[in-house]
Amino acid sequence: MDRKHARGVERVEHGSSDDPDVLDLSANINPRTPDGVEDVYRDALDDARRYPAEPPTAYRETAAEYVDCDANQVIPMPGGLAAIRLTVDLAVESGESVLVPAPSFSSYAREVRLQGAEPTFVPHDEILAADPAQHELAIICNPNNPTGTLYARDDLLAFAGRCREVDTHLLVDEAFLGFTGQTSLAGTPGVTVARSLTKLFGLPGIRAGFAVATGPLGEAMSAARRPWNVSVPALATGRYSMHQSAFVAETQRRICEERDRLREGLNDQFDVLPSDAPFLLVEVGEPGVDTVLSTAAEHDVAIRDARTFRGLEKHVRIAVRDQMATDRALEVFADV
Repeated sequence: MDRKHARGVERVEHGSSDDPDVLDLSANINPRTPDGVEDVYRDALDDARRYPAEPPTAYRETAAEYVDCDANQVIPMPGGLAAIRLTVDLAVESGESVLVPAPSFSSYAREVRLQGAEPTFVPHDEILAADPAQHELAIICNPNNPTGTLYARDDLLAFAGRCREVDTHLLVDEAFLGFTGQTSLAGTPGVTVARSLTKLFGLPGIRAGFAVATGPLGEAMSAARRPWNVSVPALATGRYSMHQSAFVAETQRRICEERDRLREGLNDQFDVLPSDAPFLLVEVGEPGVDTVLSTAAEHDVAIRDARTFRGLEKHVRIAVRDQMATDRALEVFADV
């Protein structure tokens, strides 16, 4: 990345409200955290008087067990976006092309442009059939944000194989995969996986995550990673959270149940896309996005304006959280 490219790249909008009196359904965050995580964080403050271990071996080993890969392939990161940035930074040079799904997470195209490279947009439901040749990097979001599309693992592996054949690296963003039962692609040759811990475990402000990368790019990422790039409390809470399998299973059950209930409650009035993620994409048509957002605000609820995603003009995205949140969301749309 250099300043010539960075100066001309705009920031992208993300969900979330910082108003404590608003029910925030614009950001896809678990409203619950694992029991005991507060004590772990508090206890880690004493250790935070010293630099964290470098490399953070225990964190890498726990992450490797969490996604079933080799610990040497784990690159600790302060969140999934940091893993995405480092991958793009090392895989792409100015003037090159990157396959990017659309609509999808807007930061992919931003990170590509920061390198002076060009995103080549492909419909998210066609990207696994795209030809990766002539592209230095291909990006997949699984499940896709904002549509909630979960790609079949066999199809992902087949695409990864085609990428390897033409020396195109594949970046798979698994920020929401923990909400599903699908196995990670971590450790697959030619693939970098980006994982966020903060959405599933309800701790977005902690900034904890990791990448898993193999081969020469993995070696480059490990070498380029800044020392002490993840704080002591984030390492401690991340390690603790990744061991909470019962919490993950309960979260998956709850999200599935509430997602079905919310979709059923909206289907008679709106077009709601099927989803395997902790959110639903809703085409509101009439009365329109602005009316939906203003009605939600009157109910002290924040909903994501999906017009910020490429190609979406009549949509909102609603986070799926718990029974109370589903009830509040349905109240909003009953008043639209």
